[in-house]
Amino acid sequence: MNRTKTECWLALKLVQRLAIHKKLLLVETFGLQGLFSQTHEKLLSCGLSIKQSQQLHSPNWQNISNIISQAQQCECEILTFEQDNYPQLLKEIFDPPLVLFTKGNQRLLTKQQLAIVGSRAATFPALDFTKNIARQLAQQNIIITSGLALGIDAAAHTGALTVAESTIAVVATGLDSVYPSRHRQLAKEILAKKGLIISEFLPGTVAKPGHFPRRNRLISGLSLGVLVVEAEIKSGSLITARCALEQNREVFAVPGSVNNPKSKGCHWLIKQGAKLIEGSADIINELSLCVPSCPIDEINDKKSQQICQQDLFIDPLLASVGYEATAVDIVVSRCKLSIEEVLTRLTILELKGLVSAVPGGYLKLK
Repeated sequence: MNRTKTECWLALKLVQRLAIHKKLLLVETFGLQGLFSQTHEKLLSCGLSIKQSQQLHSPNWQNISNIISQAQQCECEILTFEQDNYPQLLKEIFDPPLVLFTKGNQRLLTKQQLAIVGSRAATFPALDFTKNIARQLAQQNIIITSGLALGIDAAAHTGALTVAESTIAVVATGLDSVYPSRHRQLAKEILAKKGLIISEFLPGTVAKPGHFPRRNRLISGLSLGVLVVEAEIKSGSLITARCALEQNREVFAVPGSVNNPKSKGCHWLIKQGAKLIEGSADIINELSLCVPSCPIDEINDKKSQQICQQDLFIDPLLASVGYEATAVDIVVSRCKLSIEEVLTRLTILELKGLVSAVPGGYLKLK
């Protein structure tokens, strides 16, 4: 009985304990559909185990049919390694997924992408920076790719969503669920704005710790480079950065306070040769990307920064608030004003969007 190419790719994907590069070598040797007509002896002579040979000689076609039905039920498409929309950059990594499950706009996979990753428990300034730089890059036709996680990932998607067709979420579960569940609305917004959600995991797959490093290699593999905004020394973001280096991708890092443990991973990357990033122009110049002229929003951002700098010069109270959480008593001691006046003026500055109340005091916003 003849099988479709999608069925054959799924059958090959399901062969256990066989490296992806070896699976692709088998396809190159026998052809995709020809692979499943080989004898046990021939397959064993290729170095396969008895179990692997059996899985290729007699796949569970009913199980494969069920997977296709599950994909249809959760309204996702199956993209195989040989199809036109399969991203070329992903084919270049050592272990590209043979099958991707997708929801949304597959055309984004063929466009230039930048990955943005970072801490799940990011600081307010880092979240603000991430949203701004993601928005600026999206406005210049650069697709923002991230992992739909809490913190920096969510901020990257949110910033990009100011532009339609601007973001890809790579997830570590089947596409019949959203992890974390609190990001269901964000996932809906990505699809509504003609974005894309993808996974290499079968429908019905739940989140497990081992899935996230596998997802991270796809985030970096899809992209021209990876921007790390905040990361501790031991974090998934540094795993993504390591994947990027192994895949010959550029790595960018945003510096932070030496007192912030979430900046130590970025500082370590910079010491290892990662490009220090202060704005979107640094990334565009480093990657030599062809982008439209400077958008109006970026011009407005520069004007806002100039106004903010003028306010800093004029207002001694605002100058007393740092870019990290600054306690009210420290602000009082710096600006030499009464605590009542300090609290009143901090409230006014907060309403103007110049400072933000956070646990432990106030911090200055750009």
